[in-house]
Formats: sequence, structure tokens, C-alpha cells
Amino acid sequence: MPRFSDLARVFSRRDRSEAAGQPGVGAELVDVTGESSALPGAASGATSGPRSKPGRVPREKLPRDVLVLGVVAFFVMVGFGVVVPVLPVYVRSFGVGYVEVGAVVSAFAVMRLVANPFVGKLMDWAGERTILASGIGIVALSSGLVGLAHTYPQVLLLRGAGGIGSAMFSVAAMTLLLSSTSPKLRGRAVGFYQGGFLIGGMAGPAVGGLLATVSLTAPFFFYAVTLAIAGLVGLFLLSGRKRAEVDAAAEVIPLGRVIRDRRFQVACLSNLAQGWSAMGVRGALIPVLVVEALHQEPAWTGIAFAVAAVAQTIALAPAGRFVDTVGRKPAIVGAFAVGAVTMMAIPFVTSLWLLIVLLCVYGVAAAFMGTAPAAAVGDAAGARGGKPVALFQAFSDAGAIAGPLVAGLLLDLYSFPAAFASAFVIMAAAALFALRMPSDRVKPVTAS
Repeated sequence: MPRFSDLARVFSRRDRSEAAGQPGVGAELVDVTGESSALPGAASGATSGPRSKPGRVPREKLPRDVLVLGVVAFFVMVGFGVVVPVLPVYVRSFGVGYVEVGAVVSAFAVMRLVANPFVGKLMDWAGERTILASGIGIVALSSGLVGLAHTYPQVLLLRGAGGIGSAMFSVAAMTLLLSSTSPKLRGRAVGFYQGGFLIGGMAGPAVGGLLATVSLTAPFFFYAVTLAIAGLVGLFLLSGRKRAEVDAAAEVIPLGRVIRDRRFQVACLSNLAQGWSAMGVRGALIPVLVVEALHQEPAWTGIAFAVAAVAQTIALAPAGRFVDTVGRKPAIVGAFAVGAVTMMAIPFVTSLWLLIVLLCVYGVAAAFMGTAPAAAVGDAAGARGGKPVALFQAFSDAGAIAGPLVAGLLLDLYSFPAAFASAFVIMAAAALFALRMPSDRVKPVTAS
């Protein structure tokens, strides 16, 4: 029990502070960015209006731009999901081999990687909203023209052009997302944005299968339409702050300083590992594993991925809250450690159901792997982070390109465990390197 004399000293100090026109003695909460906010019950002079319930801090709403970007992501991914199942079959209809099919798929990713470094300068010149809409327009036009192509080289060149537009869209969207949210909301904002991609990605393949029964070219025209809708939504509904307004409101952090920031370094290695494991090893080898090792029909691959996507979608909201309240560092360390172990366990499964369980575990971890590194980039780069975001995105593209090649080579030379071990190594490296991040744990302090 506190003594009466102790309580008297506290209230006496508060009265002297208020008499001098200063806030009384209270408590503050410091979030992961160093910002502080008074807790309910802390004295702050005269107050008016309804009081919050003790112990509860009102939850800040996501900005409008974040909601719009989530809608844009949905329409983009619905169309992309429609095209993915039919693209290899459509390319084969030109009388080419599987190497040429792989080249069309790779052309999109390679041109994204090549275009990434230039997107930051384009945004400095025209602004995020304009570059986002222009990039979506390029992908829409190139996709529609793919449906009208008469030769294989035309398809190859058009898909490469689509990769350039995709880089413009993805970098501009992430830059706008990070710059329009406060640091304490970035995890939830990224989670909402990725939720649009996941839900669209789950709906797209089903629609694509139906359209393929009509014509092999119909999905490409449908993709162009959904992209046109996404571009118009972004162009007319995003706030579209002018660059001069952003310059006046935000500190300019030199790119060299951002690159030296340990948070940015961890985020880039994490994105490389995510691209390598999810878009590379997982996407390229699990369909082969299902057919050749588990002796199941190829359709089960789609079912397994769909169930895992549902698990990841459900986990996005809790992951975003965890990243914003507990911190980026524990989210990266824990998620990539779980992802690494899961990847190493997958090639040893003996049943389809165990594979689905492991993919769901990986999906939950991926919810954290997608939100925490992006939030860390925003913390390191600030509101004017176009060039750092482009570099961050390039690491993911590099992993998505190199991952299938290295894993495929290891599978040819050795075995499934050796191929999946490549993902284990790089994900474990990301988790270990994240241990060197500065701590961003929420902690209470006393106002002076």
C-alpha cells in the first residue's frame, strides 16, 4: 500500500505543474517509431468531451488511400489469376517448346527487375498516382495485344513490356501506401493491401478456367478489362498529392543513408528470401512434388494452394497488428524461422493432407513475412521512399528469377530435399540477420 506522504508529494507536484501551465504527471506510450501518445487517465490540464474507457486507446482508422489501393490490388490480381492457368497452354499453341514457354514467363519477371531502378526517378517527376495508373495501363494494353498476337516473338515482347508496367505499378503503389500511413499503422496497411491481392488471386483462377472453355484468348481480354478498372480507380480515387506537397511535409533521407540502415538491409534480404521461397521454390517445385512424389492428380496442387491462401488471408489482420504493436524485428525473426523449418519439412511429407497442413503453416508465416519487411522499409526510408522501395522490390524479383533456376538444378542433380534446402538456407539467413535489427519493442515511459 502506498503511504499517504507519497501520495501527497505526487498530487502536490501535479498541482504545481498545472499552475505553471504545464501538463501534469502522467504516463506515455512510445510506439515502434519513437512517437508517443498520452494514455487515458494521464493528467493534461483542462479536458472536455467524452472520456475514453480506462486502459483503452482509440484505434486509428486506415487512410482512404490504403483502402483504394486494396481495391486496386484486388482487380489487378483477379485478372492476373485468370491469365496464369492458360498462359503456358496459349504459348504452346504457337508450336513452340517448353523452353520458349519458360522464356515468356521469365520475360515478365526479368523486365520488372530491369525497370525497377528507373521507377523512383519517374515518380519524382510525375508522382506516384500518375505512375501507378500509367503502369497499369501498360500492362492492360500489352495483355490485350497478347490475345491478338499472331507469332511467338510478339507474345514474348508484349509480356516483357507488361513486366515494365508491372514494376511501375508495384513500386508506385507500395511507395504511396507507406507514405500515406503513420508508422504505427504500416503493418496493418500492408496487410490490407496484400489481402486484396490474395482474395483476387483466389478468385482469378476459377474465372480463368471458365473463360478458357470459351477461348484461349478470352482470359487476356478479361485481364485487360480488370486492369483498366484498377487503373481508373487509382487515377480518380487516390489522393494524388503533388510532389511539392510531399517535399514540404517530409524529410529527404538520402538513398545512401537508407541503404546503410540495418532495418532496410534486413528488409531487402527478407524480400529476397520471400521471392526465392514463395514465388520460386514453392511455386515451381510443389506441383512437381504432388505429381511425382505423392502420386496425386495435378488438380490437388491448386486445392492445396487455395487452402493455404485462405489461411494466409485470415492471418493478415493479426499479423499487421502484431507488426505495429509488438514490432517488426520479432515478426521477421519468428516468421522466417518458421518458414525455413516448414520449407525443409515439405519434401519429407508422405501424404497430401500433411502437405496441406505445412502449406497452411507457411501461409500464416507468410502473412508476417509480407507485412513486417515492408513496414521496416517505410520506417527507414520515410515518406519520400520511391527509390528505396524500388530497390526493395528488386530483391524480391531477383529471388523469384533465381530461385526456380537454382532449385531446379539441385533437383536435377540431387533430390527434392536438396532443392528445398536452398529456400531453408536463405530464409534462415534472413531470420538470423534480423536479430541485428535495432529493438522496436513498445515500452512505457514516465513523462517529465
